[in-house]
Amino acid sequence: MKIRPLERNDLPFIHQLDNHKMTMALWFEEPYESIDELTSLYDKHIHDNTERRFVIDLDGEFAGVIELVEIDYIHRTTEIQIIVRKAYQGQGLAKKAIRKGLDYAFNMLNMHKVYLYVDVDNQVGIHIYEGVGFVKEGVMRQQFYANSAYHDSLFMGIFKGEVRP
Repeated sequence: MKIRPLERNDLPFIHQLDNHKMTMALWFEEPYESIDELTSLYDKHIHDNTERRFVIDLDGEFAGVIELVEIDYIHRTTEIQIIVRKAYQGQGLAKKAIRKGLDYAFNMLNMHKVYLYVDVDNQVGIHIYEGVGFVKEGVMRQQFYANSAYHDSLFMGIFKGEVRP
């Protein structure tokens, strides 16, 4: 398993992920995006220094995405986000991809802290994040709206020396 930069020819896979209701509920996003809109966003953000988007590549197959967004070069912080396609879940790819994303954030971008938001009810995600070394820093009450309800969200963070092998 490796991560590689997101390319234009990956957009059809992203389009599928972005229009899957349950996947987007975990990302607190609306499951609606046209391929034209996605292509336009790709073109707009291709040179944006505040984000990095990677494909989780398993033997040449698109297994998911991992993103560093809201990259702040003054405070040296960034948010990490991940989606593993359903067909590839349960294989330990999320932990491996997160470690690779953290390695990139800490050792390439020289970030001080990486953080994320996760639904308090997403026990699988929380387990994965804690297994990598993320620490719960707080609960954000009714922070996101998804599936017709407001959801509490955990704010979790990690520093370079806290990443578990």
